[in-house]
Amino acid sequence: METRLNLFGSPLIGKLVKHFTSVGRILADSGLPAATQELVKIRISQINGCAGCLDMHTKEATAAGETPVRLHLVAAWREATVFTDAERAALELAEQGTRIADGAGGVGDDVWANAAKHHDEDQLAALVALIAMLNTFNRLNVITQQPAGDYRPGQYAQLSAT
Repeated sequence: METRLNLFGSPLIGKLVKHFTSVGRILADSGLPAATQELVKIRISQINGCAGCLDMHTKEATAAGETPVRLHLVAAWREATVFTDAERAALELAEQGTRIADGAGGVGDDVWANAAKHHDEDQLAALVALIAMLNTFNRLNVITQQPAGDYRPGQYAQLSAT
């Protein structure tokens, strides 16, 4: 696969990515657990078929101490016994928030209520923003056919808006 656009060579995309990364830093400092954030990022990237984001987030999760079993079971989280109820609620919200066009009415009230049962208002806000941001990154990467496989944990840590 050949990359259609060098995202880091484009001044416009470079500025956007720096701002998106700043949002990511805000979310990292939110009350939403880091493990939940990585699981959500992985699940959204699986749904969207974003190899670049899967490469990044599985490696970041591994570097942060996530277990291989949990990483391998994210795609089948409903049947897996290794996720907490709060993680399951976040994964379900992430799926429905990613597949808005597939469901009549978007995110169901029952899914939202379940997420709200396990997460406070700030965590819910962080979760919604995370879902939106990851879907944006996935679309940038998939549309432009960004390659995957060479990511190193922390590789983009220096990016931020100034």
